[in-house]
Amino acid sequence: MDFRPSPAQQILISTARAFLRQHCPPELVQRLALDERGFDETLWRRMAELGWPGLLIPLELGGSGGSLLDVILLVEEMGRAGLPGPFVTSAVVATSLLLAAGSPAQQKRLLPTLAAGERVATLALVEESGSFDIDAVTLECAVPGRLTGRKLLVKDAHVANDLVVAVRVGDDASLILVPADRPGIAHLPLDAISGEKLFEVTFDGVEVRPDDLLGAVGDGHKLLAGALQAGAMARAAEMVGGAQHVLELAVDYAKTRVQGGRPIGGYQAIQHACADLVRDVDASRALLYAAAWKMAEGLPAESDAAQAKAYAGEAAP
Repeated sequence: MDFRPSPAQQILISTARAFLRQHCPPELVQRLALDERGFDETLWRRMAELGWPGLLIPLELGGSGGSLLDVILLVEEMGRAGLPGPFVTSAVVATSLLLAAGSPAQQKRLLPTLAAGERVATLALVEESGSFDIDAVTLECAVPGRLTGRKLLVKDAHVANDLVVAVRVGDDASLILVPADRPGIAHLPLDAISGEKLFEVTFDGVEVRPDDLLGAVGDGHKLLAGALQAGAMARAAEMVGGAQHVLELAVDYAKTRVQGGRPIGGYQAIQHACADLVRDVDASRALLYAAAWKMAEGLPAESDAAQAKAYAGEAAP
């Protein structure tokens, strides 16, 4: 396995770093963290001009035709800059579901607009149990029929144009795709320690049409497994990028902070702390790239993705 970025990926990394340095400074990150929307539409449009929201989408559907590893490298730079917004939710998780199970009509209607940054999609999975396991889903829905109930911890629902909703069709775990502005859908913000924009989404007699089904009845397990793995790796990449930035700040501070007549970086205790962080960041990145490579090659990667995310979570300060 060779995880060294290709020339094209090196260009992606350098372009992303330069773009985010210019358009996503710490002042913007802090402002959006305190903002109720937490979303900068101008920045999102600029990202779309670079093809980022459509990185996983094929060229023939208006995307950039990239790979999962391309996405991981890009999201790592986003994490390094602290970029807020629905990129992972929409451009990774929801897009992966549409690519895997969308009908030709659904893909033709939605993927070009997602790639262009004109629409945002999100996944509504979690219920009262708090579990991300589709076996915990109890919300029932007939197709066609009406949907009544609620979902919790729905990320970026306030800016989403489309919702992928996990439901039970009879005894079968399934997915439906509905526009967020369909009558009967409402969202309520939830407080989150992490600062993420999480919502309760309620459905009150929402019409569900035959062509709203995403994939076949009973495909929910198979479809969500791949999409959630991709999402887990993208979240791990965010944390690796954030930890890398913390490491850079710590090293810079150790070089300039003077104590006892010399920079504190000259003291062994400080050197050990920085060395530990280097070890953790590098190990997290190696686990992440290995998991992304396995998934891109069609190899089983569920445990690898979970391990990468767990280790990155421990490494991120």
